[in-house]
Amino acid sequence: MSTKKKPIQYEFSEEEPTIVEEPFMPLPELQLDMSKRYTYADYVTWVDDVRRELIDGFIYVMSAPIRIHAKITHLTSWLLENFVRKNKGKCEVYHAPFDVRLPKEGTTQDDKIYNVVQPDVCVVCDSSKLDGRGCIGAPDLIVEVLSPSTAKKDWNYKFNLYEKAGVREYWIVNPKGKVVNIFILQPDGYYDLGSEYDCTEKAPVHIFEGLEIDLKELFEE
Repeated sequence: MSTKKKPIQYEFSEEEPTIVEEPFMPLPELQLDMSKRYTYADYVTWVDDVRRELIDGFIYVMSAPIRIHAKITHLTSWLLENFVRKNKGKCEVYHAPFDVRLPKEGTTQDDKIYNVVQPDVCVVCDSSKLDGRGCIGAPDLIVEVLSPSTAKKDWNYKFNLYEKAGVREYWIVNPKGKVVNIFILQPDGYYDLGSEYDCTEKAPVHIFEGLEIDLKELFEE
């Protein structure tokens, strides 16, 4: 003889759910002296919503990228990452915001590091340079996408910084002109005169044998 189980009766409360509103706590506004030199030890204490870089200890504030800048950064990062994965490579690809510390040779103390940058895209093939806070030492490849506010910095300050730090390959991508300039570090420690590729060409990635990036695809609106 089977017996039916009595269905469970659920009780529902008609009371309104309690909503706890937490007070909004804005981040403190930092009062930084733009004429002063700072170190990475200072940099890590700046807790706010502003993105900054340090070049020779001086602050450079970074603005939010425009759409085409963000698109090119994302696609370049994806193409590099896809190649690494397909070839089971050991290099790692990162895009901004990602801190790269470029200390002087033999210097690793936070209070002795005066250069902290956030490249649009970078490739790091030496895993010993990676830690929980980002990269310490020169990436193998850095890609910077120009914008009106960063052109001087990317062409001058960062060019010299990356050359001195030993970045093997440096790309400067110009969305407006639809060209890419590629610089390769030479045995003497200086970049070559560079090679320019326009939107009708494919640009070779020198650190990865067999990889070319179709610039028509990169600059496509």
